[in-house]
Amino acid sequence: MLSSKIQSTVRNVPDFPKKGINFKDITPLFKDSSLVTEMAEVIASQFKNQDINVVAGIESRGFLLGTMIASILKVPFVPIRKKGKLPYKTISEKYELEYGTAEIEMHIDAVESGDRVLVHDDLLATGGTAAATARLIEKAGGRVEGFSFIISLDFLEGRKVLEQHSNNIQSLTNY
Repeated sequence: MLSSKIQSTVRNVPDFPKKGINFKDITPLFKDSSLVTEMAEVIASQFKNQDINVVAGIESRGFLLGTMIASILKVPFVPIRKKGKLPYKTISEKYELEYGTAEIEMHIDAVESGDRVLVHDDLLATGGTAAATARLIEKAGGRVEGFSFIISLDFLEGRKVLEQHSNNIQSLTNY
């Protein structure tokens, strides 16, 4: 089963980035090309009948499978980046962090009015970045049709934050 393959491959890094956090390191997943392909194909299959016409991947780990998912679905990929990283005109969205705020951006022409967007990232924790991405897409006139993640840390309840944008929240494995 895919979930158990992922869990047996993800590396747990205790006390990173600070004491008390057990970081889920996905980089070992990418050493196995057949596993990477399987993950992208399963996510794409979860959304193939939903008329998705754009996949938005969140910097930077959301780019890893996001581009593959977009390719499988035969739709464009849109990078959601940290402020100041995109070269053309952008729109932005601020969001709260544990200590302070952050800001993400996308090009002004990346999502058009009426686009049906799948938001992809590697991990769902508190949902702050994915929710900010959803607001950014909505600001551009797009509609968030769903969210996909490799991992969901269910105990942090990020799903609740995202449900105001879409109830279609998929993850390949949960902790």
